[in-house]
Amino acid sequence: MQFGRRNPLSQKTNCFFVLVLLLGCAGLHAQEKSKSPWTLHDAAGLPKWLKFSVEQRTRYEGISNSFRANTRGGDQVFAFRTLVFLEATYEQFRVGGEFADSRIDNPTSNTPVNNTLVNEVAMLQAYLAWQSKDFLDSGLGAEIKFGRQTLNIGSRRLVARNAMRNTINNFDGINFILNEGKHWQWWNFVVLPVTRLPTDPQSIRDGIVQFDEENFDTIFAGSFLSVQELPLDSIVEVYFYQLSEDDGPNIQTANRNLSTPGIRWFREPETSEFDFELESALQTGTSRTTTAASNRTTLDQFSYFGHVALGYTFDYPWSPRLLLQYDYASGDADPNDGKNGRFDTLFGARRFEYGPTSIWGAFARSNINTPGVRLLVKPMADLSAMIAHRAYWLAEKRDTWVGSDLRDPTGRSGSFIGQQLEAQMIWNAIPKLLALETGWAHLFKGDFAKNAPRAPVDHDDADYFYVQTTLWF
Repeated sequence: MQFGRRNPLSQKTNCFFVLVLLLGCAGLHAQEKSKSPWTLHDAAGLPKWLKFSVEQRTRYEGISNSFRANTRGGDQVFAFRTLVFLEATYEQFRVGGEFADSRIDNPTSNTPVNNTLVNEVAMLQAYLAWQSKDFLDSGLGAEIKFGRQTLNIGSRRLVARNAMRNTINNFDGINFILNEGKHWQWWNFVVLPVTRLPTDPQSIRDGIVQFDEENFDTIFAGSFLSVQELPLDSIVEVYFYQLSEDDGPNIQTANRNLSTPGIRWFREPETSEFDFELESALQTGTSRTTTAASNRTTLDQFSYFGHVALGYTFDYPWSPRLLLQYDYASGDADPNDGKNGRFDTLFGARRFEYGPTSIWGAFARSNINTPGVRLLVKPMADLSAMIAHRAYWLAEKRDTWVGSDLRDPTGRSGSFIGQQLEAQMIWNAIPKLLALETGWAHLFKGDFAKNAPRAPVDHDDADYFYVQTTLWF
């Protein structure tokens, strides 16, 4: 539902953020006088049965030398995200709500303005939950949550509450969790994905504001079982997701009807020990190549994804952890065969694996073949850093490089996209109150990134940099 318009994105953000920063300064001052973190909940004298918190994140990010189709030059933007959470508890019941305000300031013509960056009026969560430590006298723990909610499941590769991205996936429906202590946990959910509105870039740039809507013609259901305390101190996760979508009254979709079974086996990192992770998923069903209303061609889909990682944490100062990684996500081998072989990451996150997202987002879990190495260190308890390198090839050279929208249907541009070098540092300057983060990524462009149709004329390598502050109250 459309209910108005605000000033265009190019104007300065309103004084709400100034108020948030002033609250942050007050919190920092109070923190200096107290050993425990300053909280808005305690400062307002709220009762223990009521949770109230605010998170405000401000980030500057910039790109030099674009890699996306039909662009040239660089880009820069300020991204703001504010989350306000409120939850009341009575015995076994909880009623909660979360509001999100996500916006950007000063976008350029190169900025990929869409609803992953902007969603200014979002009721992110509004739910009723019930939990029990002895469900039906079985000795099992259980939780049922009904209403609007976010989901964060397993490795987060297919279902995630987004972290770096400015907006967050949410759903309307029911979620049921059953568990036996730390032995196993079983999730089952049936939800309607919520569409962040507006969806077209021009409406977002014009400042059109609309309430988000669920699409009653789209259903996302899943079952996820996690079993702990297995040999090698490992954990196994087995899951099945079903997405059935159709166009709604004001929402165009790719009419995906996808079944996604998968399995994950991993061991958590420990000092002086090897850790590992293996995950694989298949995808069958039907889909269309675009969301355009004029696209009526339904394709049979068979696609797959695999992830392998081996790590070791050294017993040295800074606790260095070396991680070797390999990912393969299938692509579409032939654009004219009536089939779709490109893996769909559903509602998953990718920042933790393929580098920064937001206005960068060079790589996605679709049509890639990529080995990598990552080094993580922790110089201090509140300071962590990471440096990573990955090489990227297209899994199918006639399919799209999803992060750039570049495609060569002839395959003559080759399959080598390039190499990405990435670094990140996070400092929890005041734990539970203030965090500072910065990161950098450099793309050494390969033949495909330089020569594919619609590639930027400037073949120079691309750089990305960001710095952000996050305040919690």
